[in-house]
Amino acid sequence: MARQLVDDELWEIVQSLLPVQQRRTTHPGRKRLDERRVLTGILFVLQSGLPWDMLPQEMGCGSGMTCWRRASDWQKAGVWEKLHHILLAKLRNADRLDFSRVIADSSSVRAVHMGEKAGPNPTDRRKAGSKHHLVVDANGTPLNVILTGANPHDSTQLTPLLDGVPAIAGRRGRPLRKPRCVQADRAYDCERYRLILQQRGIHPQLAKRCTGHGSHLGVTRWVVERTFAWLHRFRRLRVRYERRADMHEGFLRLGCAVICWRTLRKAWHDPFPFPF
Repeated sequence: MARQLVDDELWEIVQSLLPVQQRRTTHPGRKRLDERRVLTGILFVLQSGLPWDMLPQEMGCGSGMTCWRRASDWQKAGVWEKLHHILLAKLRNADRLDFSRVIADSSSVRAVHMGEKAGPNPTDRRKAGSKHHLVVDANGTPLNVILTGANPHDSTQLTPLLDGVPAIAGRRGRPLRKPRCVQADRAYDCERYRLILQQRGIHPQLAKRCTGHGSHLGVTRWVVERTFAWLHRFRRLRVRYERRADMHEGFLRLGCAVICWRTLRKAWHDPFPFPF
């Protein structure tokens, strides 16, 4: 059971990114638990939403505290972010990235224990919450994700989202850096950001407030809503339980990487392009 969540191809990529731990020659202590089993435990917590201390011992993944420590160390080492970037490059190599447009959106979640990057949610009677800000390509592939409190306005995170999209290689020639068009709903309606996008050579398609329905962006913007649905199928992301913001950010980045991995596996086994 401990090997089912991490297949060989994914483990080969992750293993190359893990920091090397030198074991002490004197008083080495207990033998370090197998990294692949620990990764399985982390993925199980991400998907099931269980508290760390309730991780089933029958899985052979060690204690929940062992998995938590390793997840914290790997987040600090940037393992999840590097994994996400590598998978984006592989998706481009498989012709599964579409930079003709990108779509930005956000989603609020409850923050049970408050902590950093949590604030009063104006849409939930000012209860503590956080926001997941996401930007995806035209196929719905997650390109970048940001965690903030629930009270900052969506539009303030538009340029940080775009700035955080990595230069995606994977093919000969220049890496992908800039989309042709940015789409977003009325929450991003701001002339300042339209001007910033135009100065960068990006066409802004931002729905305008105080206008009737019929922007027609929903025909193409729905892919970001679908990606949010994929992300929140990971139960650990539906509600923020982590007091530490970096741990929840690690889960967010790992969730994006898993979505990219599933898309990549489908590309390898399915010759037909999106949608799936």
